[in-house]
Amino acid sequence: MSGQHKSLHDVHSSVDIASKKSTWRKIMAFFGPAYLVSVGYMDPGNWATDLAGGSQFGYTLIWVLLCSNIIALFLQSLCTRLGIVRGQDLAQCNRETYPKGMNFILYLLAEIAIAACDLAEILGMAIGLQLLFGLDLIWGVLISFADTFLLLYLQRLGIRKMELFIIGTIFIIGMCFLIEMFLAQPDMAALAQGFIPSIPNTQALYIAIGIIGATVMPHNLYLHSALVQTRKIEKDDTSIKKALKYNFWDSAIALNLAFFVNAAILILAASVFHRNGMTGVAELEDAHQLLAPTLGTEWASRLFAIALIAAGQSSTITGTLAGQIVMEGYLQLRISPALRRIITRLLAVVPAVIVILMMGDKGVGKLLIFSQVLLSMQLSFAIIPLIYFVSDKEKMGRFAISMTSKVIGWTIVVLVGGLNLKLVYESVTDVLAMDVSQGIKVLVVAGGVGLVVLLALTILYPLYRRRHKVNVDIHHQLHIHTTTVNEFNTIAVALDYSEVDNKTLSYALKLAHAQSRLVLIHIVESAAARRSGRDTEDAETQKDQQHLDNYATFIAEKGFTVLPVLGYNNRVTEIAGICAEYGADLLVVGSHGHRGFKDFIYGETVNNLRHEVGIPVFIAQ
Repeated sequence: MSGQHKSLHDVHSSVDIASKKSTWRKIMAFFGPAYLVSVGYMDPGNWATDLAGGSQFGYTLIWVLLCSNIIALFLQSLCTRLGIVRGQDLAQCNRETYPKGMNFILYLLAEIAIAACDLAEILGMAIGLQLLFGLDLIWGVLISFADTFLLLYLQRLGIRKMELFIIGTIFIIGMCFLIEMFLAQPDMAALAQGFIPSIPNTQALYIAIGIIGATVMPHNLYLHSALVQTRKIEKDDTSIKKALKYNFWDSAIALNLAFFVNAAILILAASVFHRNGMTGVAELEDAHQLLAPTLGTEWASRLFAIALIAAGQSSTITGTLAGQIVMEGYLQLRISPALRRIITRLLAVVPAVIVILMMGDKGVGKLLIFSQVLLSMQLSFAIIPLIYFVSDKEKMGRFAISMTSKVIGWTIVVLVGGLNLKLVYESVTDVLAMDVSQGIKVLVVAGGVGLVVLLALTILYPLYRRRHKVNVDIHHQLHIHTTTVNEFNTIAVALDYSEVDNKTLSYALKLAHAQSRLVLIHIVESAAARRSGRDTEDAETQKDQQHLDNYATFIAEKGFTVLPVLGYNNRVTEIAGICAEYGADLLVVGSHGHRGFKDFIYGETVNNLRHEVGIPVFIAQ
């Protein structure tokens, strides 16, 4: 796989396992990815479904949480296997397997799932800020947009620092609920009975599906298959086997912590609200307001709000990462990392703002539960391809899953898919029974049929492809003719007077031949240059010209023809114009190591240059 197609390329293989000196350090280096995944299992969307289940049905649905956690552990272990063995994430594998049109639909469903998840996380964090500080929901949502820049900063520090930050938030959440459990004093006998499977009624089924959707999230499957690739390991069988083992333990520990948090919320709702006849508590605000008077201490409410903010903060970061993985994997969209993350966050912030402006604070809790049911509806479209990929002996070799794992996997598909089909049928039936227009009924029926058809195609197409040897080529077919490569007669070199220039000029000289002409380009971007352009004669312009002349003299002494040229104001258009004016047949630019906002700017410059100039662009790194 080429560098530009690596999953999460900016942190890909950034943790070198072999460089760790002791065995213990090597083992610990594997631990971390599952914690980023686990926060998705304890995000605010889970809270809404757990509160609704606990307050309405007491401890009855805790078995659903346990089963969901076991399913999650199994599926996440399959994701780690896919990422470690094949070196691709789930989105990239889908792109290689399914036809273009179907891939686009699967991409849209994945984006909808991430948007639904992000919506729940943003709303949850905003509610937490409102409960703790009295801040309006709309301001809380807008503040959550800053998470995008927090993510950029954390990724600049490295994936291990990001994992440490997430583990810190998990610790805060866990401690808050440990104290809440001590205050609530649950009925242990009734709690034990809750592990006996039962679904009292249709409403319990709806909430149970919501719990499954909140616990086993489709975006986490994409996320985990990419995160394990941040570890740099050898590709021999022994190293892969060790990586699979240690990643399984990483998942087991992290997901059991998530189970503790989810169970604590449901137990809290059952022991505080259901036991006292408050069966209608399903919204986070209600739970916050009722905890203090019921348990007799203000700390009960405060801890609830603190944990909610920590959950929203951490899960928004991982949700944004999942958006990056899905967008790159399905579309191979090449844009600046900062811009990509801003777009991903806007996909969730904008709907959240619209919902709050239209519905106000009321109905947000119902929206949270609906978002989790929506996630559950998308789950089959992630699980089915995952099982196919890890079962493929041609691609997975000896690490393809066993027949027992296949049976378990397809049993999960039948369980989740069956529950979802039942929910689709009941939802369509309910709409048909309502007094609504015929057009709405047709749309609902068409949507339900469309989901069923797509589900069938997701299952059947890989079988058809394998049987008929269909080649889904994600790239254009190559028609390579052996021709003489033209030598570069005029090489344009973009310089910015930084340490990068040394590499840029070195590569330019290596690519040049004895008769090559080098056009050295620097763009003046002073205030005077923006105003006066080529008529500028300020001190900065004169200094830049002198610096460029020094470069030219140095290269001319090596026997090359050199033309130093200053451009003004707009970096992209000026460089492209100079290349055209001097007939350059190669442009050499430097890869910059800027941080923060400068990274966003320079990343866009290189991308825009590639589209503006009609010649090859060499990026010196």
